[in-house]
Amino acid sequence: MAQNDESFSTSIKEFTDKIRQWYRDDFEGFKTMYDAATANVVPYPKGTLPSLQCDWKGQGIDFLCEFFEDWYAWDPGVSNGLEYIEKFSWLNYENSYGMVFVTCGPGHKALADFTHLQGLLMDEEDNERTQALIATWVKQLGPKMKDYESGPWSTFNDFFVRELAENARPISAKHDNTVVVAPADCVINMIVDELKKDTPIPVKTVTMNVEQLLDKSPFADAFIGGTAVSCILMPDSYHWYHAPVAGEVVESRDDIAGVYYGMRDFPDLLDKGNVGYGYDYEMFDHFRRGYLIIKTQYPDSPEGEKQEGYVGMVTVGLNSIASVNYLPEFQNINHPVAPVVPVNVTKGDKIGNFKYGGSLNILLFEKERFPALQLLQGQRIGLLEPKERTKRLFGSHRTQSRRRRPLAP
Repeated sequence: MAQNDESFSTSIKEFTDKIRQWYRDDFEGFKTMYDAATANVVPYPKGTLPSLQCDWKGQGIDFLCEFFEDWYAWDPGVSNGLEYIEKFSWLNYENSYGMVFVTCGPGHKALADFTHLQGLLMDEEDNERTQALIATWVKQLGPKMKDYESGPWSTFNDFFVRELAENARPISAKHDNTVVVAPADCVINMIVDELKKDTPIPVKTVTMNVEQLLDKSPFADAFIGGTAVSCILMPDSYHWYHAPVAGEVVESRDDIAGVYYGMRDFPDLLDKGNVGYGYDYEMFDHFRRGYLIIKTQYPDSPEGEKQEGYVGMVTVGLNSIASVNYLPEFQNINHPVAPVVPVNVTKGDKIGNFKYGGSLNILLFEKERFPALQLLQGQRIGLLEPKERTKRLFGSHRTQSRRRRPLAP
């Protein structure tokens, strides 16, 4: 959920009245930036489904308010959970003026306010709308619900962060710390090698500033020259995240402020099923996020010497609720200035969750410690999907954006 702010609206009417007033008064440049954004809208790609189309070109404040009202009243389903996010994203798609509006000043304030309202709605207890929405998701998830405890759930967010049934996700090689496990139910991509500290350097069309991603943590140096792996959660996934290795959490944050929207080419993140490949991850060091640094044991050296190092996990809240929620024992360890009091963690231990909205984990590894994704025979590598889920969540109906990306390094 958005950061706490006494100025947040308590109803959608209060919110739209506020931004209408901001537009009339050009509060902190709200009108100027919004008008510039809509004046410079880039058409969405040909082939975009009608349900995902939204033409922001030249639209005024009435259109913006009506869009927010419709979005607030909308009940997201399993297969269309990204619908309004994508329709809103055309405002800043390949549009620098749109990016400024959604990430800076009053535009950012408005989105934080709306995000907070959405969070309140998802946390409403035991009303008819909540239970109807949960029932819809349970029906649409179908056989996948056997992986979860059966409820009941009093709010939609309680359902969204539903618990796994016992033994639904056994931990591979739990006592072998050379085996790294997935932190969440996710789509995985190797995204960056040779990580840099100060300057984002393109690597396979991707950039990442590890020092900024970790909010200037002193542990950023450990990952220079190392590798990052993206673990992107889909809307219908299990939304808790867990420790990928065993060890001691020597530093953590769960409260790094940032933007709520502002992905220049959101549809390309989905990329016809190869989620996150070739995407520009530099932007994620500006989003709401947290991180953990785990001190862990590496395999012994050939001489039998014990070795240790660090694995990082960055939790990023994207779009909509943007919540990053750590369990109490993992909140703000050794930060900002305090004696080091590490917290022991076992591989597979629950760390926290993302409530309703977009989310991803980025795993960070030291140089030459995680060279590739490596699977054993017989392990799961994916699922055969219903066509509707593929079309809605993995973007197979979309065309490439104007930015052409190479097929190989």
